[in-house]
Amino acid sequence: MKYCKRCLQPDTNPVIKLDEEQICYACRYEESKKDIDWNAREKRLKEIALEAKNKAKERGISYDCVIGVSGGKDSTFQAVYAKEKLGLRPLLVNGAPDRISKVGRENFDNLNHLGFDIISIHPNPNIIQYLTKKLFIERGNLAAGYEYSLVASAFIIANVFNIPLIIQGENANLTKGITTVGDKSDSAYGMASCDILKGKNATDIIKDEPNITVDDVFFSQIPDFEEMKAKNIEAIWLQYYLKEWSQVGNTEFSIARGLKGNTNVDLHDLGCYRPYSCLDSDLFIPNQLIKYLKFGYGFATDQACYDIREGRLSRKDAVWYVKEYDGKCGEQYITEACDYLNMTKTEFWEIVDKFVNYDLFDKVGMGKYIPKFEPGIDFE
Repeated sequence: MKYCKRCLQPDTNPVIKLDEEQICYACRYEESKKDIDWNAREKRLKEIALEAKNKAKERGISYDCVIGVSGGKDSTFQAVYAKEKLGLRPLLVNGAPDRISKVGRENFDNLNHLGFDIISIHPNPNIIQYLTKKLFIERGNLAAGYEYSLVASAFIIANVFNIPLIIQGENANLTKGITTVGDKSDSAYGMASCDILKGKNATDIIKDEPNITVDDVFFSQIPDFEEMKAKNIEAIWLQYYLKEWSQVGNTEFSIARGLKGNTNVDLHDLGCYRPYSCLDSDLFIPNQLIKYLKFGYGFATDQACYDIREGRLSRKDAVWYVKEYDGKCGEQYITEACDYLNMTKTEFWEIVDKFVNYDLFDKVGMGKYIPKFEPGIDFE
């Protein structure tokens, strides 16, 4: 286990590589941003917005762009920026999680009250629950069942209504250093190759399931991208064009416009030190614990890496936050996950045990693991 020399990204992340100087590609991207002509990119973004307005007028439709939203910090920023700075008329699309959290519901309603039309898609909860349990058992992932519909929804609506532009937020291939793709373009049609989907689609999950059809997972199935391009529907990453895009900047922007976070919860229970991420579903919290047990890093490490790269924390100070919060999860979120999956806690932890990296952890009891490593220090 080796860490990036600049941030705290470990090479145990299966889609991360370190270069010959032991620096991750996300840090290299951050370094490269100083050479980007941001004025030229902003000019191009305004041109894209104007092109979308003209296409919408030609097609006789009311909306010139689609934005997939959860109501969180990034999607709130995207929606308001598109409307106020680009003069677009966006149609917001919410692929709602099964059992949306209280704060997630409040943030979704806040976006609506900011003056946006929103389509809220609620896929069959029995299908989503089934997919969530299946992917938890097969992949040790509690979030993937929901993420398929979250990603697909904006593309589906744009395709059905022939809306000319899709605005996505952050290209994780750049900001998290996913070098298996290395896509440095502005095209969000690279979404299907990001870590969430890994080039797969909902039909890959159900191909051996006799009781579930393609029609059952329509809202989890991304449309054919080549067909959408032929219809002259463009998809972009907003982060590609904006120098001011940042995790903390987007949060502050959105708080000023009514965003709520998990501010009344002990941050140790969340496994992070900033309470404004992944707010729409409580399943994300135990999922981050499982990620920590798989790869030796969790939610707090992700946040710390952003803060180091953007100059808010030194690497040394960030280590403290990782030690304090990473891999923590309140028992109430484990209980909620077991209830949703219709499992006992013993069954839950038996599945998790199959995915724990025992080169990095010692098991000391049911659901109890002790790391063998120190954050930021290379471990053999």
